[in-house]
Amino acid sequence: MPVLVITGTGTEVGKTVTTAAVAAAALAAGRSVAVLKAAQTGVRPDERGDADEVARLAGAVTAQEVARYPEPLAPGTAARRAGMAPVHPQEVAERAAKLAAEHDLVLVEGAGGLLVRFDTAGGTLADAARSLGAPVLIVAQAGLGTLNATELTARELRRHGLEPLGVVIGSWPAAPDLATRCNVADLPEVSGAPLLGALPAGAGALPPADFRASAPGWLTPRLDGTWDAEAFRAREGAA
Repeated sequence: MPVLVITGTGTEVGKTVTTAAVAAAALAAGRSVAVLKAAQTGVRPDERGDADEVARLAGAVTAQEVARYPEPLAPGTAARRAGMAPVHPQEVAERAAKLAAEHDLVLVEGAGGLLVRFDTAGGTLADAARSLGAPVLIVAQAGLGTLNATELTARELRRHGLEPLGVVIGSWPAAPDLATRCNVADLPEVSGAPLLGALPAGAGALPPADFRASAPGWLTPRLDGTWDAEAFRAREGAA
């Protein structure tokens, strides 16, 4: 798995922190890691972007962006309004392939959800993943409403000829309600893909050293971690 594409079921689902956790676990396993942000929006040239945040939390990764736009909008819209060239899926694929020649693992983080448009032709992260032939990790919310968004994302991946690697819950609350606990069992069912981890709420606010030490415990061995999905389901899930 030299390249792993990471998408969210929407915005603010914990995609960047999950990317950092996957990177930290891979680094702890002795792998060299690069992180490529397909399109960074809502950040000025002098501000830190998502790839920088991954590097801050995870440690010694190669962090790159394909493009950056100042307004917090979908990449295609942000590019048009800024009068800048849009990102094309093939550009993302080419940059990732180049990084893969120099690293054991390349994590390609999308912007928003899977079908957020990069350009006027309607290119998306799914097109980049298909060009790479890369597996896709879905980052989902924990609570009510997540099942629909997760199933739609998984269905769309398969429509593009891509199989989701699995689902990671981007922010697991300290006191989950009934819907959230039921979703532990339901998320794999609706996505047709295994649950590969759950990050505790607030993980991104941990000191970097604590984040790196804890990250493998949030992810299954498939992602270089030690997290036990069945034990988590037995402890946190609803009967």
